[in-house]
Amino acid sequence: MSDYLVKALAFDGNIRAFSVNTTEMIREAQRRQKTWPTASAALGRAMTASTMMASMLKGESNKLTVKIEGGGPIGAIIVDANVKGEARGYVSNPQVHFDKNEKGKLDVARAVGKDGYLSVVKDLGLRENFTGQVPLVSGELGDDFTYYFVSSEQIPSAVAVGVLVNPDNTILASGGFIIQVMPGAADEMITFIEKRLQAIDPVSKMIEQGMTPEELLYNVLGAENVKLLDKSPIQFSCQCSKERISNAMISIGEEEIQNMIDEDGQAEANCHFCGESYHFTKEDLIKLRDEAKETE
Repeated sequence: MSDYLVKALAFDGNIRAFSVNTTEMIREAQRRQKTWPTASAALGRAMTASTMMASMLKGESNKLTVKIEGGGPIGAIIVDANVKGEARGYVSNPQVHFDKNEKGKLDVARAVGKDGYLSVVKDLGLRENFTGQVPLVSGELGDDFTYYFVSSEQIPSAVAVGVLVNPDNTILASGGFIIQVMPGAADEMITFIEKRLQAIDPVSKMIEQGMTPEELLYNVLGAENVKLLDKSPIQFSCQCSKERISNAMISIGEEEIQNMIDEDGQAEANCHFCGESYHFTKEDLIKLRDEAKETE
């Protein structure tokens, strides 16, 4: 089943909901970065939440970047996602894995750490980007994104994200949902949802069982209460290219490029997100140096 995202309203518009299957997306990220299970779970959870967050943006070119730094051995997690359903992400140290925690789950909190922040930068096509930042509350990431919505955007939310990893390190299932309470929602409605959230299986298990994004929302909110609004495909997508890398190299200046020419006579650049390598010959570097000189 191809990955896709659904948007919905529930209880006569008092609840806004998003749900997504990201299994293929995270499989591609794991394949490219060769992440170990705990790192895969952390990256998958972050990419899943970020993909749903990006779907909340309005403009066709709007996008966001999520950065998570908790001081743990995994290092930083960086995710780019846009309103078109395209996302990419990486972890600083992909080969991180621990034994399962006391709940029998991958110990994402230990890998991520709790001494740090979750920050979101939204590019809305304006002169200045919107930036929100909150301290990490658990390192499990679902709780941390929940806290971000409540603290930074003042939207009471429940964020559930999960990833199951096969014994050979490939991804078995990945996905999640976000439930948001709109102003004016009745207390009994909120109590109903809270009880359902406590009673359901972990989201990764529901996806493993074959539940679609729609069925995830039905399971949480009750099918009779849900009105589906939109369904759209999502995918792992990296926008890197030799041209973009070249422009980045030009920006570091003539002197730095000349050092590359003098020391190695060539250069190799690797994309953190997708793992693609770009080779620059001495002739390439000379051309970039001359372009950098013109811009200084």
